[in-house]
Amino acid sequence: MASSSSGPTPFTSALFAGALAGTTVDLSLYPIDTLKTRLQSSAGFYPSGGFRGVYAGVGSAIVGSAPGAALFFVTYEEVKSRLRLLHENGNGHESTSERGTTTGWTEPVEHMIAASAGEVAACAVRVPTEVVKQRAQAAQHPSSMAALRFILAHRGDIGALGVWREMYRGWGITIMREVPFTAIQFPLWEAMKVWRRRRIGRSQSSAIESGIFGSIAGAVAAGLTTPLDVIKTRMMLAKERQTALSLSVQIWRDSGSKAFMAGFGPRVMWISAGGAIFLGTYEWAFNAMTGIT
Repeated sequence: MASSSSGPTPFTSALFAGALAGTTVDLSLYPIDTLKTRLQSSAGFYPSGGFRGVYAGVGSAIVGSAPGAALFFVTYEEVKSRLRLLHENGNGHESTSERGTTTGWTEPVEHMIAASAGEVAACAVRVPTEVVKQRAQAAQHPSSMAALRFILAHRGDIGALGVWREMYRGWGITIMREVPFTAIQFPLWEAMKVWRRRRIGRSQSSAIESGIFGSIAGAVAAGLTTPLDVIKTRMMLAKERQTALSLSVQIWRDSGSKAFMAGFGPRVMWISAGGAIFLGTYEWAFNAMTGIT
């Protein structure tokens, strides 16, 4: 059944479906994320908390999950739609498939651009919450609130701009990690959905199919971007600010190349499961809100 004119717009559907998906995946898989952070910490796994208190810092995840994921999907769907329109204007003969994707060779490029734009937008929320969350996860502070208060307490010494920079520590390397990750995950996810729809002759993917393909795409992207994730985690946990290059050199000198793959197993497992929950939940919520069955 098609959605009525009084139903939710694609923007509203992406907004609320994204918020639901983000909150669901972050809360359900939070313990695995904590273990991954502790494995990557320069202090070591057990000094950073080991298997104790795996929900440390969950408060910042609760605060940041919904707006971060909502920003991502609103931007992703909007940019994807606009790129489709630009492509149609230049190639009026080419057909389009459902939910604003073209069926030509430009599909992967459009998905890469749209997903990258979505990640940049989402990082405006994600980076500050990650800084607070990971410091609590690594047992530097007993809770997210304690970590936040510690940063804010330095306002008298470093000023408001200094606090802002501290909250956004690791912004650059987070973008460097997220853009390649999503540029791998989302074109792969979308391509598998198109392949499945064409194979069975259906115009829309189900939530289960979306979840399975999201899991596969997430695992591939997670494995390939683990070194960037290690650098990002170390940068956010460091007591002093460092550039990504100097930190990378330090990691290489201190621990060798194997340190760049620290947390590979938990990261791949977490993001593979997360991809299933995140993209499966999003597909279900989006379809339900837009009246697609």
